[in-house]
Amino acid sequence: MNIKTKLAIEFTLVVVGILMFFSATLYYFSYTTQHNKFADNLTKRAKNTAILLINLPEVDSVLLRKIQQSTFNWPREEIVITNSELNILYRNNIEYLTPEVISQNAVKGDNYRFSIAEKDGICYKHVFKNQTYTVLVMAFDKNRKENLAELREILLWSIIFSIWLSIFLSYLFSKKAIQPISQIIKSVKDINSSRLSSRLNEGNKKDEIAQLALTFNQMLSNLEIAFKSQEDFVSNASHELRTPLSVMIVESDYILSKEQNPADYKKHISNMVSDLKKLNAQVTSLLELAQINQDKSIQLSPIRIDEIVFSAIRQMKAKYTDRKIIPVIQYPENENKLLVNGNAGMLGIAFQNLIENACKFSDDDVIIEFSIMDESIKIILTDKGIGIPTNEIGNIYKPFNRASNARYKGGFGIGLSLVAKIFELHDVGFNLHSAENKGTSFELNFKNARIES
Repeated sequence: MNIKTKLAIEFTLVVVGILMFFSATLYYFSYTTQHNKFADNLTKRAKNTAILLINLPEVDSVLLRKIQQSTFNWPREEIVITNSELNILYRNNIEYLTPEVISQNAVKGDNYRFSIAEKDGICYKHVFKNQTYTVLVMAFDKNRKENLAELREILLWSIIFSIWLSIFLSYLFSKKAIQPISQIIKSVKDINSSRLSSRLNEGNKKDEIAQLALTFNQMLSNLEIAFKSQEDFVSNASHELRTPLSVMIVESDYILSKEQNPADYKKHISNMVSDLKKLNAQVTSLLELAQINQDKSIQLSPIRIDEIVFSAIRQMKAKYTDRKIIPVIQYPENENKLLVNGNAGMLGIAFQNLIENACKFSDDDVIIEFSIMDESIKIILTDKGIGIPTNEIGNIYKPFNRASNARYKGGFGIGLSLVAKIFELHDVGFNLHSAENKGTSFELNFKNARIES
């Protein structure tokens, strides 16, 4: 059973339940009201009869009977009046008010109601001159029976028509309610691994269907990122790893093809170890790039940016022992101004790459200047190296893209891609200024952590 049919049935059942409850309530109150009204009328008849027969001495049983015959009577009305010893003083049209019935109901108290077959009765106690008389009146409430029968017929046809109408309306309602889900299903069927860029209609972005579409679109975005990262990694790895592996295989085959002296074997192994180290560094860079491309959401916490930079400087000084890396900083009175929201591991990778590039492509000192302001921290990393040709600056953040004047230097062209991605995830503004054979300046703008909180 599909949801549309299920909703239609449930809606119809709810409507039927409400109609049945409403009809039963209406019928009950109609019955009770008419029954009470008829009982009041019987009480008035009993009281008036007792007054005529008992209170007025000039009225006897014969005259009372003639009076009742000439006035309005209830259908199949019967009346009995007894004294305190339950001796019958007056009786008229007796059908059910037998002595046994009189004795059973007379002891029940004043205004006691009772029913026999289709008739309703009342027991009225009349007191006159310290004498208590019992008046029992019974009659058939024809109007109530007809009114209730008519009411039942009206309610029955109303329920039948309402059920039919509710089935029709519930089908339209469920069809309209399910339509957005049907559209989502249709759209989802058209999405596959080659069409992850497609998105669902998010509607008003407020109701549950819109929230479902938003959630699904977010999942598609995450899947698209994962697939893109996978494709990029496979593409980059196949492009960059094929050549060195092929070279090592060819060289190994050549060495193994004929006998070599120990010096040649040693040289070959040394060259292979060197190539493997480069390959390991290349694979590490590829994995870091793939990981950062996948991590669109990262855990940020307040960290001191000067400590991140100095840690990167220490690592690069160990690698480039003949290079001066000079930090220029004037510490503020409030050291909290050095706090930024970031991920220490990622920012460390970014600064290591920037400093290594500066050391690799420059034989001069590398200057790192800090400008600490109330709301931000500016860091400018400057070298006086070979620079980047002006027409190639726009491409340096692409993976495996290297400036034409840097091809003789070691590297894979991944470093600045990592740097750009890391700073993008940290919402760090960065600008590069470079001139060929004059050097490069990399400017970073961090927001102070106190402003972010």
